[in-house]
Order: sequence, then structure tokens, then C-alpha cells
Amino acid sequence: MDKKTKKKLEAAGWEVGDAQNFLELSDAEAAFIDMKLALAEDLRALRLERRLNQTQVARIVGSSQSRVAKMEAADPSVSIDLLIKSLLKLGAAREDVAGAVARQS
Repeated sequence: MDKKTKKKLEAAGWEVGDAQNFLELSDAEAAFIDMKLALAEDLRALRLERRLNQTQVARIVGSSQSRVAKMEAADPSVSIDLLIKSLLKLGAAREDVAGAVARQS
């Protein structure tokens, strides 16, 4: 959000914050969500880079197309474990996975 919009909202009595404050997440919870989102984004990026569709990825990782869609959307039912295993099965290097986990939003 740009500064002008933020000032305008605050002047109108709105409180401007982030998702962590709004949802009352601890630092650890927010970091976990950031990691999961980064892994999901990297999975999608790797799939597109390899020019694969979700069905092809599902075959490679031993899952279904709908599950791959949920992985790419960082659905709550998807574990970080599954995201990491899928990235590795698609050929991501350990360093790439570590980079995603270390990346901050």
C-alpha cells in the first residue's frame, strides 16, 4: 500500500496493519506461513520452468492433479513435508529448497 493511501485510511479512522497483526499470529506462526507460501510459489515456478502441467507433476510426485493445485495454492491441508518432497522429485536442488525456506516475505 502506498503512503498516500495509508495516510488517507488512517485519517478516516482505519487502523492499518499486516496479516500477522490482524490474525494475531505469533512470529513463529507467521514465519511458518511465509515458508509454506515460498515453497508453494517455488513449486509452481519450477513446474512452469519445466513446462509441465499439473497432471504431469502429479504423475511424477505420485499424487493427483487436484492435490498439485492445492500444493501450489499452499492449501492448509498440504504439509511442508509434501511441498519439499515434491520440489526434490521435480529436480530442485537442496540449496533451492533451503533458499525458499530462508526467504522472507
